[in-house]
Amino acid sequence: MRIVDRYVIREVLWPLVIGLLVFTFMLIIPFLIEYAESFISKGVPIPVVLRVMATLLPATLSLTIPMSLLLGLLVAFGRLSADREFVALQACGVSLLRLMRPVALLSVLAWIATSYILLVGVPDANQRFREITFGVVAERAEGEVRPRVFFEDFPDVVLYVREVSPSGGGWTDVFMVDNRSASTPAAFLARRGRVVIDRQQRTVEMVFEDGARHTAESGGKYEVFRFERLLLSLNPETVFPRSGPPLGAREMTIPQLEERAAELERQGIYPHSELFEIQKKFSIPFACLVFGLIGLALGASNRRDGKLSSFVIGIGVIFIYYVVLWFGQSLVRGHIIPPWLGAWAPNIVLGTVGGLLFLWRDRGFDRPLRLPTLPRFGSIVIPPLRLPMVGTLDRYVATLYARIAALSAAAMAGVFYISTFLDLSDKVFRGQATWDMLWSYFWFVTPQYIYYILPLSVLLAALVTVGLLTKNSELVVMKACGISLYRVALPMLAGAAMAGGILWFLDESVLGPSNRRAEAIRHVIRGGSPETFDVLYRQWVTGSGGEIYHYDYYDPRTQRLSGLSVYEFGDGMQVLTRRTYAELATYAANRGQNGNDAWTLERGWTRDLTPEGETRAYTPFAELDARLEPAAYFDTQQPDERFMSYSQLRDYTAGLRASGFDVSAQLVALERKLSFPFVTIVMTLLAVPFAVTTGRRGAMYGIGVGIVLAISYWVAISVFAALGTGGVLTPLLAAWAPNLLFGAGAGYLLLTVRT
Repeated sequence: MRIVDRYVIREVLWPLVIGLLVFTFMLIIPFLIEYAESFISKGVPIPVVLRVMATLLPATLSLTIPMSLLLGLLVAFGRLSADREFVALQACGVSLLRLMRPVALLSVLAWIATSYILLVGVPDANQRFREITFGVVAERAEGEVRPRVFFEDFPDVVLYVREVSPSGGGWTDVFMVDNRSASTPAAFLARRGRVVIDRQQRTVEMVFEDGARHTAESGGKYEVFRFERLLLSLNPETVFPRSGPPLGAREMTIPQLEERAAELERQGIYPHSELFEIQKKFSIPFACLVFGLIGLALGASNRRDGKLSSFVIGIGVIFIYYVVLWFGQSLVRGHIIPPWLGAWAPNIVLGTVGGLLFLWRDRGFDRPLRLPTLPRFGSIVIPPLRLPMVGTLDRYVATLYARIAALSAAAMAGVFYISTFLDLSDKVFRGQATWDMLWSYFWFVTPQYIYYILPLSVLLAALVTVGLLTKNSELVVMKACGISLYRVALPMLAGAAMAGGILWFLDESVLGPSNRRAEAIRHVIRGGSPETFDVLYRQWVTGSGGEIYHYDYYDPRTQRLSGLSVYEFGDGMQVLTRRTYAELATYAANRGQNGNDAWTLERGWTRDLTPEGETRAYTPFAELDARLEPAAYFDTQQPDERFMSYSQLRDYTAGLRASGFDVSAQLVALERKLSFPFVTIVMTLLAVPFAVTTGRRGAMYGIGVGIVLAISYWVAISVFAALGTGGVLTPLLAAWAPNLLFGAGAGYLLLTVRT
């Protein structure tokens, strides 16, 4: 290899590695929150948690390696263009074809790595992920039950508990309805309960202690069976099927996909999805070669746009690639083109464009690329900020800071949308969902993406801004003019405070409802039922007084409940004091004593019970006026701290605490809603002095440092939150510890750096 080859490879490798870290970390964040925190809080050993996180990497790397290669080429060549090094190369007779040698080497290596990951790594890792999480859930199934949330994962069984021991010691105050016998459903009440799973013997049993079973049969017959200890066997196939977790297309190897395709053909079904998936395992790695060609053709010029705008160019090319891939898959599903053509269409289209662009650009680096809709392709121009009482220096720093933050946010948002599209679009092609559902999901999940992106964008913007000012010696000039580092950083701190305010506003307004709606849509897209999310079909609701409502259907327009059952309890949930059933319940406003809680029940009965379970009174009725929850209560979603604002969660936690419940998890979540918006300020305070000491190494070095800091911060958040939920730390300390630790580091650097 010649000197120029080694030089180009070194220039490409650093932004390639940085891009790999950025994109992989962004895609891992949701899983880190969903699995790592949950597992740590339930006492899952750290090695098991690390194994789960490791199994997520191959599927992510299969997407991020081609993306990082393209961005690495564009950023590296953007730097060479901005520093006029391509002019020197051209003057020395180095052609674009000569530069293809190091680019081809990197592209082939990326092609080999991606091929191995897709053909071997992804099927194995995805299956191991499912098996590990499957085993954790099976061994700790009782921990999967959330307090005061109806658990319906066991078929024909509905479980509701008031408290769950964080250490896995079981449940307290248990209510369960067993509908496996359709003719005589039974309601179980117990002071304590747990689930016992024996993987060796393949048995699943629910153990109830100190409780009673209530059975209401036709004709008014009612039976109560009290017990000290009761074992209820469940179908083991619902917990661990004999074949293990079912294989999806991404978990299958090529022989398994071919076997399934052959089986479908024997049934007279054309296996377009399986054949398309086989071709994808070869076409996506080949995209590394296509991206290498495009990266060199777009990057080799004399333009001075800089490196950061290359992120936007790369995201645009990647987006086009996957849009063409999606379009090809839709044509395959419609039997318009064969599967191989649909999978290879992006490579054919972009490869042709890249080849023509390469030949055109090879005739001279100075030939500009002009498109009618993008006259300044690859450039994002943000006009200087002109605000009152803001000086020239502030406007200069704020404009540079805003430009970098916008570019970072655009790149990371593109990664989120592309990965989500690839994850869920297959469900649309298979007919499990519609495009309207997918677009709705994108709309409602956007606030959560912003919530993830803003802190990292602010961190990268501060690091790169100070790094550029240091590298270009502008910070030295400012200091020579008597302007301290603290004064220079003031616009960045203002931007961080604004970002923190946006995070607070999102959390207090749209984040909770949007997340609830997005999860409901995703649940349906994944093949689930809307019953546990949608108001019309929610079926199970807890009342403000602790009673439980069950209904078959609720019509908010007519304010009617059909098939209503009401369970009213005495002390705790060990004693059932009254049961009410009505075929139809109609809201009758202003007819009750309180003026807003009267209902007319039709064709049903009420049964009053003694603490011993004996029937005190049984009253069938054709029509009855009853006082239940207001109709608006059935229009609202049930409390869940994941989908609540700070004020809602504060009031909800206060009510639970007044009722004597353990509210450790709610208090941690409440404090985190306060502490998380401050991460933007903490990270900026940490980034400014850190960037001063490393600034001369360039913007990409600052991005790398930022990713390391962000990973450390998110890990700290997850670990401390899990410790707080598990009762090891106080909720206040668990939520604020990451800010305190990183803030202390920022304070030390600020006091020791030369200002």
